[in-house]
Amino acid sequence: MSADFERAQGAQANGSIFSATLTPHRSLSKKGFLILMGALSALSFVTGLAFAWTGAWPVLGFFGLDVALIYLAFKLSYRSGRLYERVDLDRERLTVVRVHPSGKVERYEFPAYWVRVLLELLPDGRNDLRLTSHGRVVPLGRFLTNEERDSFATALQTALRRARAGGTQPT
Repeated sequence: MSADFERAQGAQANGSIFSATLTPHRSLSKKGFLILMGALSALSFVTGLAFAWTGAWPVLGFFGLDVALIYLAFKLSYRSGRLYERVDLDRERLTVVRVHPSGKVERYEFPAYWVRVLLELLPDGRNDLRLTSHGRVVPLGRFLTNEERDSFATALQTALRRARAGGTQPT
């Protein structure tokens, strides 16, 4: 989860009560990826040369294929990591903007007074975070860990209580 969540909880700019950007975690930085791929390529090349030296030269191609597949898997993982969700709350509305890796944007708006945060424990031990209002249900933070979803749900519920206390009930 992005560090923006912790820093933005008290945001007051433009009447905002709560603002957070949720992003998937990637444990390997770009520099770490380059180091890993360089080391893996060198190791595969040297090992492949050893096999080629003993006469098993076709093995060299398989070592290259392994490196290419690992590279592709990492690139796909980094691409999926471009997904993010932006949650903004002011006294009137809660807005969720989800940007997919492809660039597709989904936008959801809920009246701040009526939206509810649901954190449900699933049978397999995971939890599921959703926003609901007037029959609409929007999943949120599917890429977060259980602890992150729990922490975010608590922070958002607190911010919603603050928004409701400062506003009037809609008719």
